[in-house]
Formats: sequence, structure tokens, C-alpha cells
Amino acid sequence: MEALEGKQRVIIENVKPQLNCGDYPVKRIVGEELRVTADIFTDGHDEVKAVLRYKNAKKKKWEEVPMHFLGNDHWEARFAPDSMGRFEYTLLGWIDHFYTWQKGLKKKYEANQDIKLELQIGAQHLEEAAATAKPGQSKRLKKWAQELQTSASDADAVALATGTDVTELMNACSERKNATTYGKVLEVDVERKKALFSTWYEFFPRSAAQEAGMHGTFKDCERLLPRIAEMGFDTIYLPPIHPIGREFRKGKNNAVTAQSGEPGSPWAIGAAEGGHKSILPELGTLDDFRSFVAAAREHGIEIALDFAIQCAPDHPYVKEHPQWFKWRPDGTVQYAENPPKKYQDVLPVNFETEDWQNLWRELKSILDHWIAQGVHIFRVDNPHTKTFGFWEWCIKEIRREHPQIIFLAEAFTRPRVMERLGKIGFTQSYTYFTWRNTSQEMQEYLTELTQTEMREYYRPNFWPNTPDILPVSLVEGGEAGHIARVVMAATLSSNYGLYGPVYEFGINVPHPGKEEYTESEKYEIKHWDWGRKTKISEVITLINKIRKVNPALQSTWNIQFANTDNPHLLAYAKTDEASGNKLLMVVNMDPHHVQPGWVQVPLQLFGILVDQQYIMHDLLTEYKYTWTGEWNYVELRPHEMPVHVFRLEEANEGMGHQELDDTFLPQ
Repeated sequence: MEALEGKQRVIIENVKPQLNCGDYPVKRIVGEELRVTADIFTDGHDEVKAVLRYKNAKKKKWEEVPMHFLGNDHWEARFAPDSMGRFEYTLLGWIDHFYTWQKGLKKKYEANQDIKLELQIGAQHLEEAAATAKPGQSKRLKKWAQELQTSASDADAVALATGTDVTELMNACSERKNATTYGKVLEVDVERKKALFSTWYEFFPRSAAQEAGMHGTFKDCERLLPRIAEMGFDTIYLPPIHPIGREFRKGKNNAVTAQSGEPGSPWAIGAAEGGHKSILPELGTLDDFRSFVAAAREHGIEIALDFAIQCAPDHPYVKEHPQWFKWRPDGTVQYAENPPKKYQDVLPVNFETEDWQNLWRELKSILDHWIAQGVHIFRVDNPHTKTFGFWEWCIKEIRREHPQIIFLAEAFTRPRVMERLGKIGFTQSYTYFTWRNTSQEMQEYLTELTQTEMREYYRPNFWPNTPDILPVSLVEGGEAGHIARVVMAATLSSNYGLYGPVYEFGINVPHPGKEEYTESEKYEIKHWDWGRKTKISEVITLINKIRKVNPALQSTWNIQFANTDNPHLLAYAKTDEASGNKLLMVVNMDPHHVQPGWVQVPLQLFGILVDQQYIMHDLLTEYKYTWTGEWNYVELRPHEMPVHVFRLEEANEGMGHQELDDTFLPQ
């Protein structure tokens, strides 16, 4: 019995958010609010008080926020972390005997009962608080205690006892006797704003040369920076920039044998020139890379590098650390396979090696090396094929020293595996957006991402294409499909990216029988007309500008879907409370046919009265529409513009109604 806390009567349970019973931290960015809820109650009828306690994990002092009673023993409180790093939070609850007394006093007084004894009890509460209060506070508490017992009027005594001054000072001074502390200290991983709002552009640096037949360099990449910045991207993701293996090098269209002069896949990392800490000589030197990183930063762009834990057969690791690989009975190294697919040019690392500790340290040192060159973002290739324990350790160690580092998980795999990667530390994650093709599918998927526990740890990054993936929506959708998909990616999710310039050029010829590009850039150097403008590139540029000036698009979590009477139309709203920014997107999911329909505007969300007229400004076409009430008509022609991005600009009851043709779109 000595170990029991017999005087603690408050129960705290069902605390949310917490992941896997508190094993993993939830995610927020600096300044992003965390709402904590719990069931807090006690036996009997005594009144309960509770606070949310939080602090930066590196500090000792706890901050407190009062919890608010929501009803049915459910409570909530909120706080916004003010710096990057790991924060901690927990809850504290106790019986507020003075508040319990206040409520009982008021009830007895209103029932015309004798309260003389009650006033004496109240005076005792005040005197007990005075004994431990500061001198000035103690003096006031003792004065009030005396007044309660000498008041000539019960009404005056009750008014004093339940008044604001007494209540606030007692809240500040009363001891929290026998308080219950929640049994766990929960954690929040707090990252910089870019963790939640980013715009990615992927291209192959070896294809950046101005002249056909030449190998691109980092200097060529620098010349592309104004173009990419003008399009509105703030992150450039480069496929691996390391030496490419020569043994079992793949040829054009993933041919098993490369022809003379073929460059191979950048993901077959390592050759005589070096491995993961080295640069492909044709791209330039380490100084050239540093210059590129610095030049990008001047354009407001960060460079993201690919971190692919795999080796070509001639990677230095194979000879220096053979214990890190699996060896077959015939004396050869086990190459990567996904039957029936074979990747003879790539060797997976054996995470079950007895030398796993040295392996882990060496892999982390690769990240340390590139962080030292100014890289703060890593796109991790196939993290789901490496042990979870390594990622949990590595990301935590890296972010302890460098909390600004962002990790994007490139994992198109089973849901539970993708979710686990988010829980153990990955900042952002690829998603199934690429394969959601109907309005219903999109609504169901976004609801899962934003309105379930996934919201606490899984930050989606929407990509309509990658060098590995040319989805049917782009193959069959053509230009309209490319426009609709990129606008959806940019407005459904606050993090999105695309692989260019094939996207803005509308290249969509698939390899026969596969969901990938024919003559893939993964296996050959391309020469692009980087100065070419297309309707797709103009829409990309415009939607990226719209994202930057409309705060409602800088969060994924604020989405609310709107009803339509046409299943081919997808409608959703986003708002930002701080700025008053209110947007409504309507997408034609059919890239081939005109789709008309009625959209139910979320009037309550927008703060619009039922019979009120208001202006909806289409930010893609600059055309303005006068709408009235809840249901309004749209007609989206895919060959003109398959999507509306409306901004609510006015909502005045007395506005004159204008009859506008919703089918008109400026050319």
C-alpha cells in the first residue's frame, strides 16, 4: 500500500493525440497549433481542474495552458510550439475544492438555506491559500476571509466569494493537492514551415546541357535556376549525382546490356571513382556542386538529394565491406530482385549483417557529408526495403544535430508500411494520389489523410508523375489531364512535386505494357528545349503563384469537400482563419468531355448568408462570377480549362446581381 497514491482521485485517460501509446511523436511545424484532448473526471460530485503542460525537450521549465471543459468529462487545450526540435507534453488534473465550495455555496444561497457555516468553510480555504501565497496576495486573501465571516449581508458575502477577483486569485494561489499527472510524457516533433508547405521540381542534371549530345553539368543546372524559380518551385530534387557502376550497366529502355557510351541508371551507385560521397565526374566537382547549391539558395530554392541505399557491383563498399552484402552459393553477390523483375546493376545492402552497427554509422555519415555541403533535404529511395530500426535511429540522430533537415519517403507500398515510416520520423511521404482517378476515390483518400490519426504523423506529398511512374490519367488525359492533375496536386496537398520537363511538355508515351515512360530518362541522356513554353507550363507557373499568395493552400489539413450533382466534378474548399482567405476548387475529372453541374457552396464555412450574393474570382482565368445562395452552376470544358480555383472576394447583401456566362473562359 505504501507505493499507492491513495489520495489521488482524478482520472486522466483517452489522451489524444498520441501514437502507438506514446511510442512515437506527433508532427507539427513551428507555430502550428496542437490540440490535446482527454477524458478527465473523478468520483462523486467534486469539481475538477486540469492543465496541459508542455516544454521544449531541452528545457527544464514546463509551460501551462488551462484545459477547457467540453462536456461529458471531455476536455481540451491547445499550444503552438515556437521552435524546431522535440517538444514534450502531459496533463495534470486535481480536485478544485474551492470551486466545489463556490458552486455549493451559490446553490444553497439560491435555495434560501443557512450559509453561515459555509462561509466559515470558505474563509478556511482562503486562509489556507494565504499561508503559501506571496505577501501581497496573502494579505488580500486574509482580508477576504475576514470579510466572509463579518459580512452584514449573505448576498454581499456570496457576491464576494464567487466574484472574479477572489476566483482568479484562488486559481493562482491554491495548492494542487493530490494532483494526478498523466502517466506518460508525450512528444511532438516540431519542424520548419517547409515541412508542411513545399513545391518540388525533379530533373536529371545530366540532361541539362544546352547543346545536343553533351553531358549536363552543375554549371548547366545553374543556368536553369531562373526558369525553375520563375515557375514557382522552391525545391529542386536531383536523382543520384554519384559515379555510376559499369558492371551490368543497364541500357536504353532498361535493356539488360548497355551499348558503348550509354550512361546507365543513376540509381546504380558507385564505381572506381567512388561511391555515395563522390560526384559523377561528368557533372563537375564538389566545388561546382557547392556553387550550384549557393546559387539555388539565392533564387529561393533548396536542393534535395536522393539518398538511395544500394550499390552497383563495382561500388567500393563491395570490396571494402563484403560483409554488408549477401553472397550466393556460386560466389556472386545477390542483386536486387522484385520477381519477375531483375536489377542486375543494383546490389541491396544486407541489414541483417553481424556488422550492422558499423553499417548504420557509415550510412549516417553519408548524410552528414552532404549536410556539410549545404544540403538540408533528402528524398529517400525505397525506404520500405530497409530496416525500420535504422531509419528511426538515423533520422533522430540527424535531427538532434540538424532539426532543419527534411526527409521525404519515396515508398509506394502497403499502407501499414508507409504509415510506419511516417511514425518513425520521415517528414513527408509519397502517396497513392497518383492512382486516385475519380471524385469519390479522391474524397475518400483525402478524408483518410486529413481526418484520421494519419493527420498527426503522415504529411502527404502529391506527385502526379515520377521518372518511374507514368499513370494512366496522364496517358489518356493528354493536356487536360496534365493540367487537372497538377492543379489538384497543388491544391489538395500543401506539399507537391512533379518530374520535369516531361510534365510541362506533356510527354506521355508509355512503355508497352507498363506504367512508365518509354525511352525513360533513367537510362539515357535527353536534350530538352528548356526555353519552350506550353499551356501546361503556364498553368504550373500560375498555380504556384496562387499557392504562394493564398495561405489557405499552405496547409493540407483544412480541406472540406463540397457536394455536386455530377459525379465527374470534384469540389473542395480551403480556408485560412488568420487571413480570412477562402477558396473553392472545382475539377472536371473527365479530361475528354464538357461536364456541367451544380456545386453546393459551404456557406457556413465561408461566412455567407443563405440569400446573399457574393463574388467568386477564378484565379486561373481572372474571370469573376456573381453567385447567390448555396447551389451554383459551373461548366468545365477540358480543352479550355478543366478546373476552377475560386477565391471569395466579396460578400455583400446589397450587391446588384450580374448575369455572367460561366462557360466563358478567356483565351
